[in-house]
Amino acid sequence: MFTGIVSGLGRITAVTPLGVDASHGKRLEIEAPKAYLDDVQLGDSIALNGACMTVTTFDAAAGRFTIDMSAESLDKTAGLAQPGRVNLEKALRANDRLGGHLVSGHVDGLGRVTHFAPVGESWELRVQTSVEIGRFLAYKGSITVNGVSLTVNRVVDSAAGCEFSINLIPHTIENTTLGDLSAGQQVNLEVDLIARYVARMLGQSELGA
Repeated sequence: MFTGIVSGLGRITAVTPLGVDASHGKRLEIEAPKAYLDDVQLGDSIALNGACMTVTTFDAAAGRFTIDMSAESLDKTAGLAQPGRVNLEKALRANDRLGGHLVSGHVDGLGRVTHFAPVGESWELRVQTSVEIGRFLAYKGSITVNGVSLTVNRVVDSAAGCEFSINLIPHTIENTTLGDLSAGQQVNLEVDLIARYVARMLGQSELGA
């Protein structure tokens, strides 16, 4: 489990195919901040842009670790198939503060940035997503975007899908990769875990069903 509070900014430095065709996954080498891996062990879970992955090798002194991504995971996520900056979050400990909201690290779907611009001292981010994802969104509810726990400020439903709006404060821009976004980019989305269970209890179909 995670909270959607980014604990470090990493960088994918190398992407190596694990086979000769698209049915094989890829090995990612990630550069982590100084001392970030000091308490990491082999097999630990670290979320990359909101996707929970398993540490397969690591060198704490060099600040580098690797993860193996299956073809399925690569197909269902965005921003992890090429070098670049990524949001990192280590798995939640039982005695940690729950600063964001309960996050599983399982990407529910993708969204597309439709608008990203400054408003006063903050930034407005709008994301278009599917109807299936949209029905789990609510005004002042929670959504995870590229692994960052955020509050929904506006939801607009249409036959084509759902567009939601988020306000990003300067701290979020400076300490996550969300400041790198631009219109047209895809982002990883995970809906609120509680909303998923409420929908299930009300008899609504689940995501992906």
